Amino acid sequence: MKKHSLRYRQVHLDFHTSGVIENIGKQFSKEQFQAMLKKGHVDSVTVFSKCHHGLSYHPTKVGAMHPHLSFDLLDEQIKACREIDVKCPIYLSAGVDQYATYEHPEWRVVIKNGKCCGWVNGSENSAVTAGYHVMCFNSPYLDYLCAQIREVVEKYPDADGIFLDIVGIQQCYCPHCIKSMRALGLDPEKDEDVLKHSHIVLEKYLKATCEAAKVTNPDIPIFHNGGNIVPGGRHILKYFSHLEIESLPTGGWGYDHFPLSAKYVEQLGFDYLGMTGKFNTSWGEFGGFKHPNALRYECAAMIANGARCSIGDQGHPELALDETTYSIIGAAYEEVEKKEPWCVGTKNVADVGLLLVESQNYGITDKNKLIPIRHTDIGASRVLLEEHILFDALDMESDFNKYKLLVIPELLYITPELKERLDTYVANGGKLLFAGKSAFDKEGKNLMFDIGAEYEGESEYPIDFVLPKEEYRSEFQTTPYVMYTRPQRIRVTTGESLGDIYDPYFNRSFNHFSSHQHTPNLPTPSGYACGVMKGNIAYLAHKSFIQYYVHGWVVYRKFIGNVIKKLLGNSTVEFTNLPSSARFTYRSQPAENRNVLHLLYAEKSLRGNWAFNGDCSGGQTAPREVIEDISPIYNIGVRVKAENVKSIRLALSSEELAFTAKDGWVEFTVPKVECHEMVEINF
Repeated sequence: MKKHSLRYRQVHLDFHTSGVIENIGKQFSKEQFQAMLKKGHVDSVTVFSKCHHGLSYHPTKVGAMHPHLSFDLLDEQIKACREIDVKCPIYLSAGVDQYATYEHPEWRVVIKNGKCCGWVNGSENSAVTAGYHVMCFNSPYLDYLCAQIREVVEKYPDADGIFLDIVGIQQCYCPHCIKSMRALGLDPEKDEDVLKHSHIVLEKYLKATCEAAKVTNPDIPIFHNGGNIVPGGRHILKYFSHLEIESLPTGGWGYDHFPLSAKYVEQLGFDYLGMTGKFNTSWGEFGGFKHPNALRYECAAMIANGARCSIGDQGHPELALDETTYSIIGAAYEEVEKKEPWCVGTKNVADVGLLLVESQNYGITDKNKLIPIRHTDIGASRVLLEEHILFDALDMESDFNKYKLLVIPELLYITPELKERLDTYVANGGKLLFAGKSAFDKEGKNLMFDIGAEYEGESEYPIDFVLPKEEYRSEFQTTPYVMYTRPQRIRVTTGESLGDIYDPYFNRSFNHFSSHQHTPNLPTPSGYACGVMKGNIAYLAHKSFIQYYVHGWVVYRKFIGNVIKKLLGNSTVEFTNLPSSARFTYRSQPAENRNVLHLLYAEKSLRGNWAFNGDCSGGQTAPREVIEDISPIYNIGVRVKAENVKSIRLALSSEELAFTAKDGWVEFTVPKVECHEMVEINF
């Protein structure tokens, strides 16, 4: 599929509107629609053909037009956009369609217990619970959906793209899928066969919908939204023209989800955008307003990571765009518009490659298995982000040789193919950091690398205590700290010990316990090491990254960070006083003969919990990160590995920064960072 170039300032105009609501589009006017888009500095808006309710916002011969819509709303929106040079890709709900659910209940996904798969509020998924039901792409629903897509592209041949929503792997046990599995020689009683079949069905959907979308324009942009670009799924990317990263920080994703996703997606060779929302929570929230500073920061983070921007809005049924919303969006997009020249055609500079555990487990849908995998990847990325280490996120198809160091988190395992690649990488000077069982084979029994230590099995203690050597520990730490994960027992032989493990007096039990949580440490070391380094390879005995995700302790991060920095030597960019909560990227812009340093800082606080159900009485909850205040930080000392530098200046103000150059390095000071500062290094 032809790759598509995206604009920078998009709005995703959600419009999921019940058929019982009257006066749909009553307040829509071309002038007001255009005025709000201009107020928001919007240059692209996704407009709706069919929503989750299965209702169309234009006359249709497939399905049903919204019963309380009296005109072609989609056409009017497209015409309004054309007059002011705003692009308008068209949205169709693919994975849920409530109208089709009522008309053809046999098209729904059936889960293993025989119930229809529902996407509803709360835990009770009954026949009368409010919410959408998920459609099976292996049923005649796929033909129905493709007919809708063909109708749209024929009716609106100059559409700027097709956005298909709620697309992903669904393990379905409906009659259509049971019949299909049997025909393919797959056993519906075997989970692995059901998963294999779900991949076949997904590709069937992708092929069919793309063919439908291309009937009038073979180069039409197409995106299939599944909420995330899953690492390891490169084989399906031939069905995409560009990529979008759905990542609403206040909707359960948090602020560290997007940078990790972006550092993976950038490796795939597509234009891509980040998708946040104007909401206080997430999609489907009317009357929710994020603080303008939050959107400023989120959009700045997108362009700093090489993405274009998309902000989600929720259209009122009568569809007069909300002035408050577009004032807030406009405050962020006005800044993005000014910064675009420093963002076009850039590429991330990285010293480290983070090999994602999820990429080795592509297609897993079991949350009990998937959650710790994702938490391990997030924990590893947080260490790298907070230690200010330049990195990319990789899958098994990535080019390892671009990086000085590969970080291989604890839930990965070493296949023969990966072993061969890593051996070649190390032989060519590359360096490896393992943790937990990641240096082992799939069975977790055999070390696959010479780490300079003998392996003596897993510890009998679920917790223990660690005292890293002085050069690896936090500057304020002189005594052992507790580790809440069971380590591997390693006894150093030919390597360098990274520090000592101290065992507890005993495991906590009914007959033997001490204090509130756990037994204290014995006063002498156990003889086992918390880690070891030999040549270009370092190994950490604990599940270090998921532990950092869970606990967030500085002493954990400092230990891991100091080991990484010892392996790396000098990083490409180093700071003297950048706060750990600040973020940065360093991007090359060869067409302009310059590199651009992005510095980001905002105060994030936990306020309330994210709750899905409207009465806040329960449901899915998680701490919500909120940005309100943005305080400046001052006089950030920077050291960059660069030669033949002609000038260094602040991008927007063109203020020249004094610098010193010596031995292939330049040093300078950024006087102030307020939310986002770009520094251009000109060659």
